[in-house]
Amino acid sequence: MTTELDVDQWLDANWDPDLAVRAWWQRLAEARLSAPMLAPPYGRQWDRQQTVELVRAMTRRGALGPPSGIGMMLAVPTLLAHGSTELVETLVPRILDGSHGWCQLFSEPGAGSDLAGLLTRAERDGDEWVVTGQKVWTSTGQYADYGILIARTDPDASKHRGITYFAFPVRQPGVEVRPLREMTGRAIFNEVFIEGARVPHANVIGQVGDGWRVASTTLMVERMGIGGATVAAPSAAVPGTVAGHLDRPAGSFGQARPVIDESMVSRQRVRALVDLARQRARLADATVRQDLARLYGLVEITEWHLARMKSGQAATGGEGNVAKLRNSDVVRLARDVAARILGMHATVTGPDTPGGGMWQELILFSPAPSIFGGTDQVQRNVVGERVLGLPREPGPPPDTPFRALPQNTVPARSER
Repeated sequence: MTTELDVDQWLDANWDPDLAVRAWWQRLAEARLSAPMLAPPYGRQWDRQQTVELVRAMTRRGALGPPSGIGMMLAVPTLLAHGSTELVETLVPRILDGSHGWCQLFSEPGAGSDLAGLLTRAERDGDEWVVTGQKVWTSTGQYADYGILIARTDPDASKHRGITYFAFPVRQPGVEVRPLREMTGRAIFNEVFIEGARVPHANVIGQVGDGWRVASTTLMVERMGIGGATVAAPSAAVPGTVAGHLDRPAGSFGQARPVIDESMVSRQRVRALVDLARQRARLADATVRQDLARLYGLVEITEWHLARMKSGQAATGGEGNVAKLRNSDVVRLARDVAARILGMHATVTGPDTPGGGMWQELILFSPAPSIFGGTDQVQRNVVGERVLGLPREPGPPPDTPFRALPQNTVPARSER
């Protein structure tokens, strides 16, 4: 590895499965290995291949991966791009060492794909803002200490100009988190009810009224992550003060990565699917072999696409949207070929089923990637309008005050 750090030596000296999770994550953060692709002082500005080599070295030792989730994936890049120096120095280290868990408070019952139509409001009260509204599809909200929140602060401004972006403390009076049970049996998502909760003015990220521009950064990073840009060793431990994982031994979590995560269909899982087909004597079917080859090819193409993006060679501005669209295609193809390989066993869940239940859970969850993070239809609209130059969908003039727009009937333009 062509870096200033010998990763194998560092891991030999520092990884100890008996360490508490918080102590292990603190070591990773101090060594700038929690997110080594970040620039100093928080990372090492490594490229994708260097980071992959770190992941392999950690995997060989069975070392617990760094903190994961919304804080690492979305909050850190957004804070570094738009946050004040004070806010960055206060919040980013606590994400990198896993002290705080985060969630994303964007979507609302009437503002999903048309995110800029949000109705949650924040009103200034001295050095604080008072927030009232409802958010939904909030991943890991039940474990979050903070949330990246966008709220309407000026209803007389146009739809996009009256929004402000906050680092919002979730654990306070006036905030209720209700898990939403999915057909997988899990409750990854939540709905969040906010009534008179407070956030310091110092926690505004960017400028008041400029939250849509900040949110656009978050959404771009989100699409890249959903498309497979995240590179990290697996971690089943949940960051933050709520889940109760920080004081458990780091080695007690093993290396199990949840079935449902940003790398739902990775190279490793494609290999596992090939092994499953071999075990079930399905490789003799030429159509199964063809679909496995196609799936492998799509995953490899995604890796090349992401590597080009990370190298700064992205040329159109729509690369993140394309990566997310490709992820939807990959998940659907993996679902279909897994169901054919499993046959009737695709309808039976649990660890004692073929494949350990992983593919059955993916089959159940497979509609979600085409919806969360902005639907596939929205991604195509963005590519069509912003990359190909096609006409925008009809709607009110862009300078129309939000207060004058019909609520929940604003045309779903390609804004997310």
